[in-house]
Amino acid sequence: MKFIRFTVVSLLPVLLMAVAQTTGAQTTFLAGTVTDSITHEPIPYVALFLTGTNSGGLTDDNGRFQLRSSSRADSLKLSVMGYRTKSIPLKTTVNRRMNVQLAPVGVALSEVVVKPKKEKYSKKNNPAVIFLNRIRAAMGKNDPKRNDFYNYEKYERLTMALNDFDPETNYAWMGKKFKFLKDHVDISEISGKPILNFIVKEKVSDVNYRKSPHSQKEHVNGMRQEGIDDILSNQESSRQFLEDVFREIDIYGNDVNLLQKRFVSPLSRIATDFYKFYLNDTVVVESDSCVVLSFVPHTSETWGFIGKIYVPKNDSTMFIKKIEMHLPHTINVNFMDAMSVTQTYEKSADGSRLKTRDDMTVELSVLPGLPQLYVRRNTIYSGFNFDEPENAEVFNLAQREIISDDASEHDNKFWEEKRPVPMEQGESSVGELLSSMREVPVYYWTERVLKLMANGYVATGNPSKFDYGPIMSTISYNTAEGLRLRVGGMTTANLSKRWFTRGYLSYGFRDHRWKYEGEVEYSFNDKKYHSREFPVHSIRATSSYDIDQLGQNYLTTYGDNVFLSVKRLPDTRVTYKRSQVLEYNMELYNNFSLGLMSRFERQEESQWIQFIDGHGNNFPHYNELTFTLKLRYAPGEKFIQGKSDRRSINRDAPVFELIHTYAPKGLGGTMFPINRTELRFSKRFWLSAFGHVDAIVKGGHAWEASPYMNLFLPSANLSYLIQAESFALMNPLEFVNDSYAMVDFTYWMDGMIFNRIPLLKKLRLREVMSFKALWGHLSPKNNPDFNKDLFVIPSEVHTTLMSNVPYMEASVGVDNIFSIFRLDAVWRLSYRNAFDAPNWGIRAGFHVTF
Repeated sequence: MKFIRFTVVSLLPVLLMAVAQTTGAQTTFLAGTVTDSITHEPIPYVALFLTGTNSGGLTDDNGRFQLRSSSRADSLKLSVMGYRTKSIPLKTTVNRRMNVQLAPVGVALSEVVVKPKKEKYSKKNNPAVIFLNRIRAAMGKNDPKRNDFYNYEKYERLTMALNDFDPETNYAWMGKKFKFLKDHVDISEISGKPILNFIVKEKVSDVNYRKSPHSQKEHVNGMRQEGIDDILSNQESSRQFLEDVFREIDIYGNDVNLLQKRFVSPLSRIATDFYKFYLNDTVVVESDSCVVLSFVPHTSETWGFIGKIYVPKNDSTMFIKKIEMHLPHTINVNFMDAMSVTQTYEKSADGSRLKTRDDMTVELSVLPGLPQLYVRRNTIYSGFNFDEPENAEVFNLAQREIISDDASEHDNKFWEEKRPVPMEQGESSVGELLSSMREVPVYYWTERVLKLMANGYVATGNPSKFDYGPIMSTISYNTAEGLRLRVGGMTTANLSKRWFTRGYLSYGFRDHRWKYEGEVEYSFNDKKYHSREFPVHSIRATSSYDIDQLGQNYLTTYGDNVFLSVKRLPDTRVTYKRSQVLEYNMELYNNFSLGLMSRFERQEESQWIQFIDGHGNNFPHYNELTFTLKLRYAPGEKFIQGKSDRRSINRDAPVFELIHTYAPKGLGGTMFPINRTELRFSKRFWLSAFGHVDAIVKGGHAWEASPYMNLFLPSANLSYLIQAESFALMNPLEFVNDSYAMVDFTYWMDGMIFNRIPLLKKLRLREVMSFKALWGHLSPKNNPDFNKDLFVIPSEVHTTLMSNVPYMEASVGVDNIFSIFRLDAVWRLSYRNAFDAPNWGIRAGFHVTF
């Protein structure tokens, strides 16, 4: 679903191009930027003249210009000393934004090929490396967080737009139907290109830092967002996702966290091994003469930047005044055409570095042949002080980000006062643009289809009180049921903000049985739309009847998802289960959650799984009443909230889980006692320039004798799609354990090898390896061969008792095929040649990543 949601947000703006059209005015209007064709730096004071008119002008200090004329112009002529004069023909009707490049005099790159000698770079006795080491040595001395407290105000604006949106030249084929679009076109002050904004998010907040005990809190006073991502079911998830992808950069760390990747910082401990450094001539930055330290990666395809660090001349504190960073064009980053970051700093009275501006611009191409996207995240910092905040109790709050109740309710006057930089016309009119676009039938209906893909549910009204879904489970197939049809849905907060229901009804055409689930939930806090919104604090009652796929536990999707219907083996390890569940769930803002559950369950036999004990007695069903405690702690976790599930925005946060299930024999007709404990830990470990490892470690123990259905059944994945925490080549019920330990490691190498192979680096392929192992034990008390009171495992299942050798699988794969596909070759390393289990196989997956 994360893949679908990302794709929807990326493709929706393309609709603006597919159905949109502008016409120019009858007069001439030109705006844009003039840059150097070699360095791409803006050129100030270029003379411009509209031939055929009396209009002309000069570019400003940043190379920008605007020209208007009531007469028709034949061409635009540009001239300035040191550059070749250029003339650009103009059409009859002109309303254009342009980025004009001028070639320096004497430079004819199309006719000259320069082949420099191979550089002999050495970091030994290199003045640039010595200069960098001096900067690193002084980092702690000017760190503002060396103070007991550090406070500041932060304003952040994130915009997404269609890049180079000039229908007069680039998209003239669109026709002349939607003239209103021209009123919403802005000029990027960074690139000088015309852009059409479709998402704008603003946030103003106070940030408070305390050194000991360490704590940092952000109090959001105002928040405003408009754009096409309002079709997603949870706007807060969209905001957090974009803030995580395009987060503000800390160059003083070893790694730069950006685009949900890790780049090597030019101030990293390994910077001198990863980058080449050069000292350049001094330049003036805000009246300070600064030494320029340039840096570039040894291998441009790897995860690093090219850029410059500006340090005031003769400053013994090695204070960084400004830093500029860009991604190399050859870097192995998906969808990225260009990215630049500029940070500026000022020095406080005590010598602390105070970041005043963090400005990032990104140009993206999602699919070939479609328009570029433009993203800008501009953050301004002010109001610095090192005093203990008046609201010091804020440090005792659980959440890191505290959003005021009225943060989204402020009027235009509030934002005019709080914005340190004014908004462009197009930025402030995104809502009007989308309202106009939704009056166009083709855009309206296409947006509804993409909304369905993103959310998985169909709204039945405006506002909707009942949503139908999930759509992906409407039709599926499995061995027991054959063709399975399902209808269902859920009520929303438009019906009640605290009472919610959801459920489904399904039918199997092979077993001719109806299945169902019905749920009623009361939330102790008001919800904005649905019951699963964070934080959950509720009581929930559920009644269900459905098949139970023993030994198959799909953690990231529904078991009846249509994409899991194709399997390598008939799915016959199933029973029928009736259950009534009463549960209490509480989530805290510090990402600690508590769950208490009481479940009465009746397991009914199927034609493949019968309940026969060691004495030969046949039971058509058995009952159990269980009580479960679940504790979960994931400090710093961020996720995308769906209507039925959640997906981590990233896996950086450690996740700890403890689950204990208890069922006393005889209570509520419980046939067998259950006393089972399970622990789980997961985290992503970053290896700087060498990729990252996703690690999962878990284990459990059953303390009482119980039949195999109540023990630990490792998850077997019968589909051909890669599934988390499942074994691709294991059969369901192949192993049954009352004690187990499992590890699941996936190493994403991010092109560490392929980037050095000429053909493969052009394809931007990446390496991925994984290793999964399960060690388990079945004690005599839980082995039906020794304990005749337990149910016998059907011989057709071919269960194997584990020895001291763990079950192991390993895979080697190619990731990033066409930027979204992964293909793995998987090998079974132990317990090979098992009944109906392959020794190797090919598995596929798809996901979106930069």
